[in-house]
Parts: sequence; C-alpha cells; structure tokens
Amino acid sequence: MNKKPQSVHVSVLDLVAVKEGQTNKEAFKDMVKLAQHAEKLGYKRFWLTEHHNSPTVISSATSILIGQVLEKTETIKVGSGGIMLPNHAPLVVAEQFGTLETIYPDRLDLGLGRAPGTDMQTAHALRRTTQETSFSFPQDVVELQNYFKSLDSQGGVRAFPGVGVNVPIYILGSSTSSAELAARLGLPYAFAAHFAPQQLELAIQIYRNKFVPSEYLSEPYVIVCVNVIAADSNEEAKKLATSSDRFYLNVVTGKKDLLQPPVDTMEGLWNHLEENAVRRMSSYTFKGDPNVISDQLKSFSGTLHIDELMAVSYIYDQEARRRSYEIFKEAVDQL
Repeated sequence: MNKKPQSVHVSVLDLVAVKEGQTNKEAFKDMVKLAQHAEKLGYKRFWLTEHHNSPTVISSATSILIGQVLEKTETIKVGSGGIMLPNHAPLVVAEQFGTLETIYPDRLDLGLGRAPGTDMQTAHALRRTTQETSFSFPQDVVELQNYFKSLDSQGGVRAFPGVGVNVPIYILGSSTSSAELAARLGLPYAFAAHFAPQQLELAIQIYRNKFVPSEYLSEPYVIVCVNVIAADSNEEAKKLATSSDRFYLNVVTGKKDLLQPPVDTMEGLWNHLEENAVRRMSSYTFKGDPNVISDQLKSFSGTLHIDELMAVSYIYDQEARRRSYEIFKEAVDQL
C-alpha cells in the first residue's frame, strides 16, 4: 500500500547555474538567497551538486558551498546531491564533512554519487590517474561510513574531526545498480529523475523489495528529484520553461551556453530529434499554474511510493524562481 500523499516531504536541489549576463559571484549570492527562501517556506533540505569543467554550473567546490549556505541559514538541512565519491579519497570527505557537522551540528546531509560529474578527461585530472575508480564505489562508501564511527571502531587512520559524528549518508543514482547498493547497505536512496527518468519505477521497486534494515535506517526512504516550473498562469510557466529546455539542449548538443532568458517559442532553436531528446530527459517535469501543479502532484504521488520530492528549477529570473518554489510547496502541503 502506498503512503498517503500527506507524508511526502519537499526539498530543493541547486546546481548553481550561471545566468547569461551574470557573474559567478552573483550566482553564488542567488544560491544563498534561494536557500534562505526555501528555509522560510519550510522546505526540508537544500542540496548542492558537484560538477566540474563547466562554466554553466559552478558547484565544483561542493563542500565549501555547503558551508556557505549553512552559515547563512538557521534550520534547513544542507547537503550534497551529491559528492561524487570516485573523485575523492573517502578520508578527505570524512574530514571535510566531519568539520562541517562539528560546526553546524544536526544540519548536514552527505549524498554520495558514483559518476564523476564531468567528462572523462576532467575526471582523470581530478583523480590524477587513468584508473576507473567508480568500480570501487561500494567499498569506498563503507570506508567512509567507518571513518564516522566511534573511536574504538577505528583503525590506524582516523578522520579527525569526523570520528564519532553523525553525518547521514544517502546513496544517489539513476539506475537499478544504485538502488541495489542503497538497499544492501540499508541507506536512504535518492533518484535523479530530473535528467535520467528511464529506470525510476523499477529502481524504487528494487530498492524497497531488497532493503535490509541497518544501524542507520530501519525502513526504506526514497527521495525523487524532479524538475519544477510553476507560475501563476500556464502561459507564464510555458514561457519560463524555455530556459529549462535550452539548459537541457546544452546537454544534448554538448554546448556550454549559460542559462538563457525565456523566449516566446523554441521554434528554430532545436530540431525535431533534439526536442525529443530533451523531452525524454526532462519527462518528470511539473509545469503549470497552481491547479495544474496540484493535479500533477496527485497523479505522481498516487503512482509512486516515495517519501520526499526534491525540486530543481532552471528558471532565469530569480523572483520567478522563488515564486515557483512557493507554488510547489503550497501544492505539496495541500495534498
């Protein structure tokens, strides 16, 4: 039996996308203001991604940005969506997040991903090796967990000040393999349906069916990240969504254009094949006025057994973006 829709929490994912005509510093300021706005609205958590070698999204120094948001907010959970573990030694991650948890107790999340968050050439530069380190991801997760355990559980190498701190770990993914790992380790699972929707339903089913209770989690917990373009009218939402369409068109075509202002029509900006690719990639998009968003949420929540929705919004105007999160939160609260 599915959980009642009322039990669904709502959170924010931010890639720190740089808008056309905006400086990087201004983008970081928008990040902080959005987190503060989400906190006032009652969002559960605010997560930041890890991407490299991209002028369009500048969340490369993820742990530093998390610290900045924690410093400028008071109650909202802040974390990584995620730290791409193959790029980092588990010891370093434990030290960084142990430090953050010590400074900002009980407000930190650590989402872990297997992908590099960049192209392979950049991944090699990050890792300083040509070895494919993603294959050791399950072992690296366990190693990282051990660094957070009590002192008497540690080996000769310890992650001070991470020893003995409580940093909740989440497994991120977009496939059934990540679902199986999260289930086997008894950890919460976050699925990236905002750009990789194909295996969402199967991954959730596998995770719930194979979940093994652990010292960290007694029951399965599923977060699904989706795109949200909400506005006071359907016409406005349709226009705002063209910025998101062009963002995903970058991914399809390999371009690195900054986040573009909305346009009246996408005609002439993409061909039929590109449009179809963007639509497939962003198929889990809540778009429309408050009534449409509410109907979409009811349908989605009634179909999938999820515990939390995480919203990402590629909207050019910051005021419109904040309004989108207001509408989405109101719609979730009314379920």
